[in-house]
Amino acid sequence: MALSRQQRYQIERRIRAAIDRLLAGQIPPGGACDVKTLAREAGISRASLYRTWGHLKDEFAKRRAAAWAVGQQPDPREARIGRLRDLNQRLTGKLARTHTELTQLKERHRHLLSVLAAKDDEVQRLRRQLSTAVPDQGQGDDAKGVVPLPRR
Repeated sequence: MALSRQQRYQIERRIRAAIDRLLAGQIPPGGACDVKTLAREAGISRASLYRTWGHLKDEFAKRRAAAWAVGQQPDPREARIGRLRDLNQRLTGKLARTHTELTQLKERHRHLLSVLAAKDDEVQRLRRQLSTAVPDQGQGDDAKGVVPLPRR
């Protein structure tokens, strides 16, 4: 069925009004700033929007892209999704850095524990060596009972 000039004019007005509303951020519940919502808001089918009113669909896409290019986000959900993606990316990077740091700290902890254990073994060995090599000769400042420790 062919549309009269008046019908075409009315439909085009409805589509342009819907474009203006969507780009102004007046997104209906359950909708988005997309072609599907545009068709629904204009009261026409999406197929009709693609077939008959493709130039208006293209205009909508260009205006929406231009709005995004200057930092405007007509669809608050899309803006929130973008912010959450950025946050997720930052947190993922921070988590990776934290994991690397934790791995390095665990390795350093293991190394320091082994050094501490080696030092403790050396102290125990020196105590045993000192207790078996020098009998207790009472109090005094004489150097007779001092046994020199072996040097490494």
